[in-house]
Amino acid sequence: MTTYILGISAFYHDSAASIIKDGEIIAAAQEERFSRKKHDSRFPINAINFCLEEAFIEMEDVDIVAFYDNSFLTYKRVVNNLIFEGERAVNNFVESSKSIFQNKIFIKEKIIKHFGKCGKNNQLMFCGHHLSHAASAFYPSHFNEAAILTIDGVGEFSTTTISYGKGSNIELLKEIEFPHSLGLLYSAFTYFCGFKVNSGEYKLMGLAPYGKPKYQNIIENNLINIKDDGSFRLNMNYFDYTFSNKMLSRKFEELFGFSVRDPESKIEEKYMDIAASIQKVTENIVSKLASYAKKITKSNNLCLAGGVALNCVANGKLINENIFNDIW
Repeated sequence: MTTYILGISAFYHDSAASIIKDGEIIAAAQEERFSRKKHDSRFPINAINFCLEEAFIEMEDVDIVAFYDNSFLTYKRVVNNLIFEGERAVNNFVESSKSIFQNKIFIKEKIIKHFGKCGKNNQLMFCGHHLSHAASAFYPSHFNEAAILTIDGVGEFSTTTISYGKGSNIELLKEIEFPHSLGLLYSAFTYFCGFKVNSGEYKLMGLAPYGKPKYQNIIENNLINIKDDGSFRLNMNYFDYTFSNKMLSRKFEELFGFSVRDPESKIEEKYMDIAASIQKVTENIVSKLASYAKKITKSNNLCLAGGVALNCVANGKLINENIFNDIW
């Protein structure tokens, strides 16, 4: 008996859909390919239609509809953050709540509104964010077993996870939780260098070779405490993202002795050096995490996923270190 699974991600950045038939990916597409709106985060109706058409089925033929994120756990994190930060996080809480309650919580209703049904049984499954990342790398890989490392900004509570995949099973082994995030640290420097968060990180990576890692020690001695196993904690005195829409505190600028770059201004050498420094820190953390993943899984294979795994320079360094025989 044929089983169809429709996967959907939406309402954050780069909305997308995929369709799987008996474990095989039939189609996958981002909404921006159809809307021509870069990083389109809206409900991916065009991407869903494309996937259904490629599979030659209707929504009522879909056995399982799955959403990439557990919105209820995300809201729990938002509430916990409000309790911890207090009154100064109220505006953040309101904006986050709007996003969750206006869109993500009611994704099933949006599917039914557009397609008449949400699969055969009108049921929607919410998948953990980092489990979605892990699955997106491990299942399409040619590995029967592998260590899986996922690193991004934040998904529900997790920012970094190490898992072990074997056959059809993925087991979570270790995780680092919000607000301690390598992805958000890299995004903070993206913002500091005058690029747009969640889309300009590749520009920061591309800027890094033009500078020297002069500020690496300042970052490692003040902003982040890195352990031998790759785990880390941020010094939150330098960051405002837990209670405002700003990434950095004033103390961050004071630490380096200059301000956030005007996005339209000439890129000075000091920003090139900043880019080189955070890139070096990122590479070191990814290497330590990969080494620890190797240690606890004993696998010769590694799967990488999450926004930080898009850092191809760090990936290249990881390949050259030969920690694993093969990387996906």
